[in-house]
Amino acid sequence: MALPNFDLTGKVCFITGTTSGLGRQFALCLAEAGAKVVITGRRKERLEALAKEINDAGGFAWPIAFDVTDLPAGAAAIAEAEEKVGPIWCLVNNSGITIMGASQKIGQTEYDQVMDTNLRAPFFLSQEVAKRMIDRGAPGRIINVASMHSYVELKGGITYCMSKAAVQMMTQVMALEWARYGIKVNAMNPGYIRTDINSEYYDSEAGQKDIKAWPMRRIGKDTDLNGLLLLLASEASDFMTGTGVRIDDGQPLGF
Repeated sequence: MALPNFDLTGKVCFITGTTSGLGRQFALCLAEAGAKVVITGRRKERLEALAKEINDAGGFAWPIAFDVTDLPAGAAAIAEAEEKVGPIWCLVNNSGITIMGASQKIGQTEYDQVMDTNLRAPFFLSQEVAKRMIDRGAPGRIINVASMHSYVELKGGITYCMSKAAVQMMTQVMALEWARYGIKVNAMNPGYIRTDINSEYYDSEAGQKDIKAWPMRRIGKDTDLNGLLLLLASEASDFMTGTGVRIDDGQPLGF
């Protein structure tokens, strides 16, 4: 019996939002699997530190600093990646933000900030990468990082929920339209994962109360997403497209 192959040796993976949190771990994971990772984000010094860490460990990382909401900068980053590193095999749309607020109080500025980062940016980055894949007649992978809040309401998080639900539907339509080109488009829908941004809250009394309400009574680690990431990024997922995979430890069952 042939076992699935998660090896990514020599394949170029372009990842957004790698200066912290899930994106940083995604870069480490894909590099360890043999990929040449193009790491991106706004904080140049953090990108350079991560690139050094990966390269010193025997991997390959190419840092490009840009803001995903700057569409011309995104197109230029993809062009640089393909010129300097090679044709992109996998795009991981990881960048995302949350701005909390009641539905009747969210202003246009906050609305635009969330939608520009969580939805507009991954749409046009995916479009740019897909055009290049189609032009060279090569298959590839696009992974959109959505959220369990694409299917579970979050009080005070209306723009976040709306954006992630839209990312899930965007994934399905892109998968349908690009299937004939061999481009597989899938989404990851993570539950709550401990990161630098939320650690202080989940160590607090309120955060611990939330955790105890979840069926498994724990919060996820960033490495808990490695298996799904490798599946979707590799040829092991060749029979998957248009899928939104829940990876939430059953947390919504406790809401």
